[in-house]
Formats: sequence, C-alpha cells, structure tokens
Amino acid sequence: MADAAPRLQSLFAQMLEAPLPVRIRAWDGSQAGPPGAPTLVVRNRRALRRLLWKPGELGLARAWVAGDLDIEGDLYAALDLLAGLVWERGEDARTLSQALREPEVRAAVRGLVRLAGSPLPPAPPREEIRKPRRHLHTKRTDRRAISHHYDVGNDFYEIVLGPSMVYSCAYWPSPDATLEQAQRDKLELVCRKLALSPGQRLLDVGCGWGSMAVHAAREHGAHVVGVTLSQEQAAYARKRVADQGLTDKVEIRVQDYRDVRDGPYDAISSIGMAEHVGADRYLEYAADLYDLLRPGGRLLNHQIGRRPRRDEDAYHVDAFIDSYVFPDGELQPVGTTVTQLERAGFEVRDVESLREHYGLTLRHWVDRLDAGWQRAVLLTGPGRARVWRLYMAASAVAFERNRIGVNQVLAVRTPESGASAMPLRARTWGAPGRG
Repeated sequence: MADAAPRLQSLFAQMLEAPLPVRIRAWDGSQAGPPGAPTLVVRNRRALRRLLWKPGELGLARAWVAGDLDIEGDLYAALDLLAGLVWERGEDARTLSQALREPEVRAAVRGLVRLAGSPLPPAPPREEIRKPRRHLHTKRTDRRAISHHYDVGNDFYEIVLGPSMVYSCAYWPSPDATLEQAQRDKLELVCRKLALSPGQRLLDVGCGWGSMAVHAAREHGAHVVGVTLSQEQAAYARKRVADQGLTDKVEIRVQDYRDVRDGPYDAISSIGMAEHVGADRYLEYAADLYDLLRPGGRLLNHQIGRRPRRDEDAYHVDAFIDSYVFPDGELQPVGTTVTQLERAGFEVRDVESLREHYGLTLRHWVDRLDAGWQRAVLLTGPGRARVWRLYMAASAVAFERNRIGVNQVLAVRTPESGASAMPLRARTWGAPGRG
C-alpha cells in the first residue's frame, strides 16, 4: 500500500505541532496535504535520514542539494509557507532536546526512523565546505571563503547576473525595469552619493567583476583602484577595463583591503563586501577605511543587515548559508554597522534601506538561472546549481518578509574644522529622472 505521504504529513504535524502547509509526494507515489498547495517531493528515504541526522535547516539543505528533496509548483510560495516552521520559529521556540522530552514528539521521531530505513547517516553532498572553526577572518581564511563563493566560474555568474555583472542589490525605478537598467542606476546612485568628479581617486573594496570601477571611470572620470581576493574576478575585470579603453584610469588588484597602503583616496565604495568581514573584525575594517580616506573623503558602505535579536549572544549564521554559500559570513543589524563606523571616526550622514529592491533583484537572478539551467548544470554540476537556486530564492523571501535588509550608509571623514562639504540638502542624488 502506497501510504508514505500521509504518514509523513501526520508525523511532521506531530513534531512541529502544526500541519505542514505544503503537499507531500513520496517515493512510493502517494500524495497528501492541502490541495493546490506547492508540493514537497520526497524522492527517497535518504531524505528522511538526512533530516533525522541533522534536524532543521542543514538537513533540509543537504537533501535539497543532493536532489533527495524537490519542490513542484511556486518555489517562492513554498518557501514562504515553510518559513514560519523552519526559519522563523521565534526566539522562544523549543530546542530539539526540549521537544524530545514530549511523548508525542518522541513517537513521531520513532515513526520517521521506521520510514527512513537504514540508520547510517548519509554523507553530505560534496558541495558542502569543510572549514576550521578557529581563526575566522584571517587573511588566509578569508581568501578561502571568497574563493569558495566567487570562483564558481565567470561563465556561471554571467548566466545569473547578466551583462551588468553586478552581484549586489539593484536600484529599481519601477518593477518592470530591466535588470541592466536597475544595476546601472545603483552604480550611478553610489557615484552620486560619493560626489565623484574627474580626477578623484576611488578605492572600490571588493570590486567583483569591475562594474563599479568601470562605471566610475567612464561616467565620472575617476581614477579607480579595485581590490578583490578572487583571481577569477580580477582576470574578468581587467579584461573589461581593457575592452573599455580604461587602463589609464582603472587598476584591478588581487589584494586584501587590509594590505592597501597607497592612500589617501577621495572616496571609497564597499558594495556587498562588508558581510565577509565578521563582527569581531568590523571595527578594524572601519578604521582601515577611515585611514585610507583624505579628510573630507566619503565612504559608501552597501551591506546586508539582519533584524536585531533580544539576545544578541544567541545569534548564529544560517547553517545552509554558512555550509554551502558564504562560509564565515556574518550579518549584523544596521545600528551596529553605524555604531562601528562612528567608533572608527566616521561621521554617518545618510542611511538608506533598499530592502524591497533586493527581493526584486534576487527574483530576476533566479529567473535568469532557471532560463539557463541546463548550461549552469554543465558548468558547475547539478548540486552547485541547486545550491544557488535555493539560496537566491530563499534570500528573496527573507528580504520580502523583513528577516534581512540591505542598507547604504554614507559616511564622511570629517576634518577637524567640521566642514564636511556635504550639501545642506544632501538627498539631491539619485539616478537620472529621480533626483
């Protein structure tokens, strides 16, 4: 009798103390759950063993990456429905050990063990990074983490990011704009906030594939130094610079920002890089950038932030993100970022949230990945492609549900005279047509 799906629905409801809001289709062809809801496809019993050995997010992620689990229907709707059960249980949610003290939960676990079969733990998918838990955010471990994330291959990133090759939140004039237009508007917004003018020196920290460096040099006449830890990014960026005829204005280095010694710069852009710095190193990061700016110089820090918790000591990076996507990445509340910049000596002059813009950006990236799926799988393998699809779709839902946000913080190294050179009405910047 094909009854695995109804049994799973019942067992999960017992464990979660709530009905599973999606349908289940099991390996034996059985189905159960709300009609019309997205379907969680449990392809084999190994998926259950992954959940039993690593309950919660990491077990689900391993099953997804390995292809043991899939979702049919609207991926965003499924993730939205599951968010309250997997990611948003709340600070007062019981731990697994607490839950297992209850007879109903223990009985549900025993039922899953019977369904799962062999008790041996499945090996994690090969895409999972193995890393030491000590000495985080040294130059060596940062190079390793950046290589894991960014050296997936430039051809793969071209599929996802499109011609702009900008891997950070776009700035949308309207929901029906193109991704390329919105990314150009974001780069222009950064340049205007920094008040770039011909001949000024710009340091672009975490320069990626050179999009900001090329835009600042071509459109504003700036002389740009871009630094990255990724060899693949640097090679790609240098070719773009040469193709644009900007080698006299742009230099791309494979260099840690902590090793930059040729200041002062008139402006610094840090776009989507500070998430890699780490909480323990953030004040050092801010102080290093402060020292690299001339008095009156501006910093534009564009960074993902999380919502604050009542118990900040209890914060942990999402297990899936840490194991498969951004090793050693850490998100802090925007208030913490502002405080650390001020402690380093900066005067913070403007903070702008672009949270909704990132949800829209990620949906466009997922659309591009889906459209180029077969080539992406050929370039990276099915496991890595599945990592990226889940990561970007789940991140879109997280931005839309206000679990995380993204903020542009404009700060000035104000001279001792107090003359910041900021206009009285600072928010006169913006992409063309918006002011």
